[in-house]
Amino acid sequence: MKKEIEDKLIQKHTKPTTMRILVYEVLMQHDIALSLSEIERAFQVADRVTIYRTLKTFEERGIVHRISENNTSKYKLCGETCTAEKHQDRHLHFYCKHCKETTCGTTIQLPSGLDASVKIDEVRFFATGTCTLCLKKGLQ
Repeated sequence: MKKEIEDKLIQKHTKPTTMRILVYEVLMQHDIALSLSEIERAFQVADRVTIYRTLKTFEERGIVHRISENNTSKYKLCGETCTAEKHQDRHLHFYCKHCKETTCGTTIQLPSGLDASVKIDEVRFFATGTCTLCLKKGLQ
């Protein structure tokens, strides 16, 4: 797995340091978007600033996309089509008000080329509600 992560980082022109590999592993193990604090809790000892810088580098290189919600940022690994120049983050982000988890709803996407007369740098496509698991638990 480590070699696979190293190769992915190198493909994105990112030096595969130990911390970058570890942060990538943490993000890879979760289907949900994680905050800096949640990522930090995955390590017994880690420097918060180093994790933050790793996430910023990942965002700049098209490795993760940042989801802004409720005055915090969460991070999720990008798909294969994201690059440093262009994130393909045009899908719905869903926040469950019960379990407090944010997921990427890749089946619901904004069409590309919304308006060819402008340059769109960022689109926020965000929904709040109750996820499938919480609905099964009877939460609404």
